Amino acid sequence: MTGWQTLFYKEVLRFWKVGFQTVAAPVLTAILYLLIFGHVLEDHVKVYDAVPYTAFLVPGLVMMSVLQNAFANSSSSLIQSKIMGNLVFVLLTPLSHWSWFFAYVGSSMTRGLAVGTGVFIATAFFTKLSFVAPLWILVFAFFGAAILGSLGIIAGLWAEKFDQMAAFQNFVIMPMTFLSGVFYSIGSLPPFWQGVSHLNPFFYMIDGFRYGFFGVSDVSPWISLAIVATALAIVSAIAVNLLRIGYKIRG
Repeated sequence: MTGWQTLFYKEVLRFWKVGFQTVAAPVLTAILYLLIFGHVLEDHVKVYDAVPYTAFLVPGLVMMSVLQNAFANSSSSLIQSKIMGNLVFVLLTPLSHWSWFFAYVGSSMTRGLAVGTGVFIATAFFTKLSFVAPLWILVFAFFGAAILGSLGIIAGLWAEKFDQMAAFQNFVIMPMTFLSGVFYSIGSLPPFWQGVSHLNPFFYMIDGFRYGFFGVSDVSPWISLAIVATALAIVSAIAVNLLRIGYKIRG
């Protein structure tokens, strides 16, 4: 195995050995969201014609799970290694910053997509879904997981304590995720909040992902793809540069 593949394998094993916590628990959380919101709002909320609210909710929950777990994987790995002091063993290797990037982002994508697949399988029993454009589903799932994996690297390098990481997740990742249209269409919001939602890149990830299921969305999937691809390029470039200079990991 090459260096980046070895680090990738190590990072996948890290979350897989505690799969009950890292994979099964998020799946259960998503099922609870579906049961609660679907049961309460099924007869009161109509988003798209011929699309029941529960069916509308499933792609949002799947993508939310992908994003949150991709971020959690890379960020938690780096902050734990920094605090416990075992990051030095990776620093001693001749791995390039690109090897670090591909290993951490690749393992984050693996965890995010594994959880997302689990959520989809579990929630698909509660409603009937269509697959109008499967390629869009895959593209936005992979791009979204890569963005959050890269963002997790940035957060993991920046944070020096667990409470800093918790603050980043609670005040940045969580609000952007919940305000991205997971549980609603932004067309139902007042004009001001619609404008705010259009500034949130998470909205375009979820809206484009949902388009793959139903063939309808709040904005054009091509616009969403352009914005998501731009966000991926920017976040990846920042993460790679921070790894290159050894930001907060090299003396």
